[in-house]
Amino acid sequence: MLLGAGLVVVLLAAVAVVGLRVLADRYERTITQEQLLDPSARTDRTDLDGPLNYLLVGSDRRPGDTGPEQRTDTILIVHVPAGLREGYLVSVPRDLLVSIPAAAGWPGGEDKINTAYEYGGGGQSGAQLLSTTLTRLTGIRFDGAALVDFAGLRSVIDLLDGVEMCVRTEVRSIHTNRVFQPGCQRMDGAAALDYVRQRYDLPGGDYDRQTHQQQLLGAMLERAGETRVRTNPVQMHQLIKAVGESLTVDTNGVPVEDLLLALRGLSTDGLRGVQVPSYPQTIDQVSYVLLDNGGEGLFDAVRGTRMPQWAGAHPRWVTQL
Repeated sequence: MLLGAGLVVVLLAAVAVVGLRVLADRYERTITQEQLLDPSARTDRTDLDGPLNYLLVGSDRRPGDTGPEQRTDTILIVHVPAGLREGYLVSVPRDLLVSIPAAAGWPGGEDKINTAYEYGGGGQSGAQLLSTTLTRLTGIRFDGAALVDFAGLRSVIDLLDGVEMCVRTEVRSIHTNRVFQPGCQRMDGAAALDYVRQRYDLPGGDYDRQTHQQQLLGAMLERAGETRVRTNPVQMHQLIKAVGESLTVDTNGVPVEDLLLALRGLSTDGLRGVQVPSYPQTIDQVSYVLLDNGGEGLFDAVRGTRMPQWAGAHPRWVTQL
């Protein structure tokens, strides 16, 4: 789904095939395409029959930046079952303790999973090391991947005239001192991104932040379907350009046009947020997250065809977006 591509899917869903091809070509020329997946983490198929698994990595820095603090705090496995009409956004905890393979300047060893991107050098090489780490942990191989500049999504949200976010408990921003009161409210790009960055003083800590990030992506898709942008060629061009500039993608050799056509049946009604069964643990005065009972079969379900059944049997870890 590549989430960013999923946003464009919603926008183009009602467009005739000829128009879709023209717009898909424009979108493909806007986005950056790189080999984000390590060969060991990549599937060897290019069909879109499903089920499909994509890796989505979110960062406040543009892919390719060489400055410090290259860690990523948003790691999502996007699972799309056969039929391609529903999707599961599986949030991998940023502090999950994993074994990270060796890379240039990194001898290999255990650390938080959000450091894998940094140890790989960020950008393309960082994403490859992260994908290898995830595949070794879960056994999942990916059909594609995307690096999303979450800061860049601010302009996308503003072009959508904001998104509707439902705040469940009071959230105070440690960055701006903004206070988000409970209730559903329209947020512009700055407010929405500020909100989904917060994790301190939340009842569920980082688990709540994962849910808020999932909700934001769902809200963007929902808002895109509500707006009149599909009938406004200027707005559509601006939005496609903004989405494209926020993404670096690896489609595993699948043309963007084919991906958009295959996934245009997705809607926000069919999206579920999933948290990995896990629990916090302090080790040597450092806070980590450990898998609960090996993830309670979640990764087996994502690798196979039983994700809907797993979600039904584990409602504690599943959220309707």
